[in-house]
Amino acid sequence: MERGYRDLNVYQLAYKLAMEIFEISKSFPKEETYSLTDQIRRSSRSVSVNIGEGYRKRKYPKYFSSKMTDADGECTETQIWLDFARDCKYIKEEIRNKLFEEYKEVGRMLEAWLIILINFYPGINCQLPLPTAAMIKEI
Repeated sequence: MERGYRDLNVYQLAYKLAMEIFEISKSFPKEETYSLTDQIRRSSRSVSVNIGEGYRKRKYPKYFSSKMTDADGECTETQIWLDFARDCKYIKEEIRNKLFEEYKEVGRMLEAWLIILINFYPGINCQLPLPTAAMIKEI
């Protein structure tokens, strides 16, 4: 049976984190509804959405790598919004650190995928190291 995007560890972690951020952001002040709250929810959700979209079209290496790169960018954006949420005193340092580290793990998993892709499709230009067995297993 073919694996779908929902079976991917990286997708499952990204989705779980987006749901955690949704729950946490419910307590943000009303005046943040159309700024911080909206932005952190959008970027966190976009990580798993890009993974799903890219995986669905994985037979097109350039499209796939583009979507995984977008997902990684959304990870970074979410981490920045977490910094703002902490600095504005909307979340505690411990919550920010936990989520930040988990988003770093998502980023590592996405990078591993890109490394594998680049090594199988040398026409995709990028300077990344060779994949390790641990990287492949994580995905």
